[in-house]
Amino acid sequence: MISHPIPIMAPEYGINRTSFDFIVVGGGQSGLVVASRLSEDVDKTVVVIEAGSDRQGDTRIDTPGLMTTLYDDPDYDWKHMTVPQSNANNRQISWPRGKVLGGTSAMNFSALVYPAKSDFDNWATLVGDQGWNSQGMASYLKRFHNYQAPNPELKKRMMMHWVDEEAQGYDGPLPASFTNELGAFNEAWMRTFAELGLNLPGDPISGDKQGAFQNPLSIENGVRAYSASAYYNAKVAKRPNLTVITNALVEKIVLEEGKDASGLVSAKGVQLVDASGERQIVQANKEVIVACGAIKSPQLLELSGIGAKHILSNHGIEAVINNAHVGENLQDHVLTSISFEVADDQISGDIMRDSNIVESVVKLYQDTRTGPLSGTPLSFAYTPLVSSSGIIPQADVETLLRRSLDGVSYYTANQDLEKQYKLLRRQLLDSRESSIEFMYIPLQLNENPSSGPTDMTKLFSKSHDGNYITLVTMLMHPFSRGETHITSGDPNEQPRLDPQYLSHPIDIEMLARALLFVRKIAKTNPLAFMLKPNGRRIPPVREESPESLGETSSVLVDDDLEDAKRIVRERLFTAFHPSGTYAMLPRDQGGVVDSRLRVHGSANIRVVDASIFPIEPLGHLQSTVYAVAEKAADLIKTDWIRSMSGGK
Repeated sequence: MISHPIPIMAPEYGINRTSFDFIVVGGGQSGLVVASRLSEDVDKTVVVIEAGSDRQGDTRIDTPGLMTTLYDDPDYDWKHMTVPQSNANNRQISWPRGKVLGGTSAMNFSALVYPAKSDFDNWATLVGDQGWNSQGMASYLKRFHNYQAPNPELKKRMMMHWVDEEAQGYDGPLPASFTNELGAFNEAWMRTFAELGLNLPGDPISGDKQGAFQNPLSIENGVRAYSASAYYNAKVAKRPNLTVITNALVEKIVLEEGKDASGLVSAKGVQLVDASGERQIVQANKEVIVACGAIKSPQLLELSGIGAKHILSNHGIEAVINNAHVGENLQDHVLTSISFEVADDQISGDIMRDSNIVESVVKLYQDTRTGPLSGTPLSFAYTPLVSSSGIIPQADVETLLRRSLDGVSYYTANQDLEKQYKLLRRQLLDSRESSIEFMYIPLQLNENPSSGPTDMTKLFSKSHDGNYITLVTMLMHPFSRGETHITSGDPNEQPRLDPQYLSHPIDIEMLARALLFVRKIAKTNPLAFMLKPNGRRIPPVREESPESLGETSSVLVDDDLEDAKRIVRERLFTAFHPSGTYAMLPRDQGGVVDSRLRVHGSANIRVVDASIFPIEPLGHLQSTVYAVAEKAADLIKTDWIRSMSGGK
């Protein structure tokens, strides 16, 4: 509520209106999608308000291989950090989030890794709207991208027989291409999983995936493509009905006094502080659309008076809509890894510690837009639950689930999560479903086994001599749930982030077993041929002295589940995929938005980012966020067309 006069949009903003039909708060990945689609209607005025800068054309963003230079830089990164994680040796873990126009799509690894069909089907079941099922979402997975097929030589070398050209999107604004920088390790990855009997059944975009594959990237001709370049390109920026304001922090949504005849609260605009430090009001004729991401969206809503009464009152904020689910249900894909020293006749990304090589690579990219900086040469694979010997037999999975779920207090005490857990359990019991991701990264990772913060600089530091590659394993459907909430009524203060990693006992059971399977991958040819015989590893094996590598952690012993669990706790890290904090669910089941993404209890506030995911989907979130944002735009358009025709 506003108790003192604040000016309506000052002329120095360079705009000639004091109100807009739609206010989009957050010019990140989803916000620009929705704004671009809504402004296709010339009769609708749209404004996007972004806290960061418009850095289109910035070399560090445009160059795919320079993404790690953006992390921990406050000009690009919000620099979030979790509270100490009790199940991860009290370590604090960095959560980079993009603070630029385009959001985190400007600083991610550019990977387009699609969700499973069952993920969308689960959403539809939970929210009670079949428009969110896999069939309903299939067209949106196509709509956002423009597929560019791999060249024949690359397709053959990478065993990409599974590519389904007809399943791709060709009319979307975001390029989806395959880097030509895939090398010998990528090829060995594909053949190793074939040797293990894990062959991809079809194109990953179809939603059925087990086995290894090469993913498309949001890159075109060696240059990053992201929501700013794709959805706010020069043509879109010329639309007279679309305004984008950068370097402006929205402090809160301004709510109307009282409720309407339906008992709903309406937003009349937003309060912001502009680049000059002036506080302003922008008025909304129709809707306020929140697109600040899984961390910032709940923060904004709590600052606006939408959240748990006991949390808001502690910071002097009136709970206009009292909903204790705001900021809850926080989920994230968690990972752990082993780095392996490569054979003497192989090279890895660790050679980039040599300044002469770096200089040559930079010049190659500047001259030709090719070379290591032009793409992210990752490789992926998905499996059901696995352990040291391979896929875990069905009977053993059932035993593990009974032991880890039935009667466990965490499982039984969270009634809001009961339906989610039943669906996750069903996925784990289905041998056709994947629950674990494996990823090849062409350099060493250092997840900082000691206590204290693990920031991105430490993660990518080449702290060990020699050349390594890293095999990552990642939990796709975690049972653990965390929370994020404001720590102050000051919008400049960071919210408290507590993902509560491994708080549900089954998560470490699954991830530790997957870590043992990493060893099996590394022992399987042809990948095994490319690793140094008796080479070093991070963390070291029993035969090595941890001190020889500067390690403080215990060693990883083959087939020892308890040692694997210890390594998981010491080297757990985020996959940068937070979601779920503004869940699309019925309000009495933990929900904050309905199936049309309207905030429960509000007449005209929607949320359109990853915070609405009720359950974390398989894959990397970029593709799912684009698809959800495309659907959100359609929902908004449809609702306003319906309202103009009398609700018919």
